[in-house]
Amino acid sequence: MKEKSAGPAFIPSVAGPRAVAAAAALVTVAAGLGVRSVAGGELAKYAGDALYTVLVHALVLFLVPRVRPLTAAGSALAFSWAVEAAQLTGVPAELSERSTVARLVLGSTFNAPDLFWYVAGAALAWALHTAYRNRSGA
Repeated sequence: MKEKSAGPAFIPSVAGPRAVAAAAALVTVAAGLGVRSVAGGELAKYAGDALYTVLVHALVLFLVPRVRPLTAAGSALAFSWAVEAAQLTGVPAELSERSTVARLVLGSTFNAPDLFWYVAGAALAWALHTAYRNRSGA
């Protein structure tokens, strides 16, 4: 009896991890909007900072499905810190005046406590990614 082939063995299956990453990105955006709708002030701002890094982590995972949790978290943290540092130049503030998307992605003004909350978001994303990998056997 001839076995059916599931496809070429040299093509890794990445559809599952990409779907999980896309779902994680959507849940993260929904969580950010949810926090903004029920809370204000510093709670909403700093939760948004942490969730920003979680979202970047999910996007890294979407682009590179086999990335290790620590590498993805480190990349997301580095990106978040780079965006925050760029705010010292004034360029993000200028772009944010012209575009809502730029304001959402780049922010406008440097705030040192944001750096800590990006670490918190990276740690959360790392923990969730690690738990998913351990559970799925990926």
